[in-house]
Amino acid sequence: MAGISPATLERIRAASDIVDIIGAHLPLKKAGANFTALCPFHKEKSPSFNVNPHKQIFHCFGCHKGGDVFTFVKEYENIGFVDAVRRLAERAKIPLEFDQHPAAQESRHLKDQLLEIHEQLTQRWQNCLANEAAGKPARDYLARRGVPADAIKLFRIGAAPEAWDDTVNWAKGKDFDLATVEKAGLIIRKEETDRHYDRFRGRLMFPICDEQSRVIGFSGRILSGDEKTAKYVNSPETPIFTKSKIFFGLDKSKRAILDAGFAIICEGQLDLIACFTNGVQNIVAPQGTAFTEQHARIIKRYANEVVLCFDSDNAGQNAIVRSLDHLLASGLAVRVAVVPPPHDPDSFIKANGGPAFAELIRQADGFFDYYLNRLCATNEINSDKGRLVILRAMAESVHKTGNSVLIDTYAQKTALRLGVPPESVRAEFKKTPALQPAPRDPEEPAFESAGPVAEISPPAPVELHLLKLLLLHDELVAGAAEQLDPDWVTHPHLRHIVALRFAAHKDETWRTLAEFLDHCESAELRGLVTEAVAEERKMPNPETQLADVTLKLRNQFLEQRIGALMQQISQPQTSDAQKMELLHEQQRLKRQKRAPLAPLEK
Repeated sequence: MAGISPATLERIRAASDIVDIIGAHLPLKKAGANFTALCPFHKEKSPSFNVNPHKQIFHCFGCHKGGDVFTFVKEYENIGFVDAVRRLAERAKIPLEFDQHPAAQESRHLKDQLLEIHEQLTQRWQNCLANEAAGKPARDYLARRGVPADAIKLFRIGAAPEAWDDTVNWAKGKDFDLATVEKAGLIIRKEETDRHYDRFRGRLMFPICDEQSRVIGFSGRILSGDEKTAKYVNSPETPIFTKSKIFFGLDKSKRAILDAGFAIICEGQLDLIACFTNGVQNIVAPQGTAFTEQHARIIKRYANEVVLCFDSDNAGQNAIVRSLDHLLASGLAVRVAVVPPPHDPDSFIKANGGPAFAELIRQADGFFDYYLNRLCATNEINSDKGRLVILRAMAESVHKTGNSVLIDTYAQKTALRLGVPPESVRAEFKKTPALQPAPRDPEEPAFESAGPVAEISPPAPVELHLLKLLLLHDELVAGAAEQLDPDWVTHPHLRHIVALRFAAHKDETWRTLAEFLDHCESAELRGLVTEAVAEERKMPNPETQLADVTLKLRNQFLEQRIGALMQQISQPQTSDAQKMELLHEQQRLKRQKRAPLAPLEK
């Protein structure tokens, strides 16, 4: 892996016990020497997910996913391999090679300080909300909004006291450098002075977390009725917080999004919390900014479809239309759920319940059906001016898909709504040039898909048993390499693994099974390796078993060769001379089959 040495990978792997890592996400149960759980990668009712602490691997006997701790983080978090390594390295406090130069170390140190400040301030504001008199207005507000205690705890909601210097004094008491707290965006320095004051005062505080559930910023909602004060104040951009690349709630909802296959996008924290606590958990909210191209790319890592559910006012509905370009450019399918006025998702759930909201999402229209309805509702459909607006807007939006079937479909639907012949609308649509999708940001890393493993034909039991012997008994590999030809193995993936194992022995690069998985370049290969060794049952006389398996595979291979020769001999176009040559070869193979195993000719 470019930039990460094998030695560093092994240090990180050794510091990341797979039972601890997986156990932080799944309820593992002891089962003999191993652990089991319901598989997080496919739906099942009885556990087939197996974790082997001795070999530091996992394997699911249902969907056949398997690998080491890096594979699990990559697949579970739906991120690329390098990101998975980085997350485990940060957890183990092991620096990566490309983080070693002075500038990178300084940046990492600053980010660590900012994360620590945000975490401790989150705890301070949580305590204020729960226990202090200064938190009473926030407690009263949450009670009026019907936010339950478990949601307050889950989302770590807090309260910033109504004071100009509460955070400043708190930071001084914790011996935090005020210049660093200022870089965190939590306090502001008065111009031309060395005095600071708090950014967040008298507000209900929502911590903003990254995908690892680390607090990286805050959003504060006003509690008083002062119309001159902004309803929400958000953290500014900092070295750890870029609002165009952050969703509120994604750290808690990403698994639900993967399970559901689509993401709901709403506008505010309280909308999201209401949905989440009422059973609709595949939901996120952009944080303090309009929906961006980066947001669309993040969602694309988890799902292929989004349902937009913004407020029912004009601002919310206009935001839906503005989101289209970025969503289409990322290849996402788009639907729109319209909450009946005057509701937002929070008030709708309060009035009608979570199941009613889930049904609203289920019945959401495709974007272009929604847009056509909105255009017809906001323009005079019987006037020439209104018709032109509808026609041009629909043509421009549907052309962004570049899909000729969709273009023709909505030409027909638009014609039906306007009461004109479809041919006329098609002709007008053709006048609208196709728009190119937005180019990908060259600085945005390409995402390595972590999709489901494709189904393949399972290997024969004898071949899987061979792999088990070679992977669990290092002392047998030298003899096996002398007597077993990998071509005797019929399963292509398993044959490749056997060749890799022999090569690791010859090159003296074999160290651990988990490290060997790094050389298995596909999910199919890793799945076969982990399946073979997931259950370490004691095998009596492994040397005898290997000899029996090798002999059986050799004889099966020779039988196939003999059968193929018989077919050639029986062909009418085979000459007598060729038949004699083939018969001699057949006799030679039969003698070889009767002979005991011998070292291969190299």
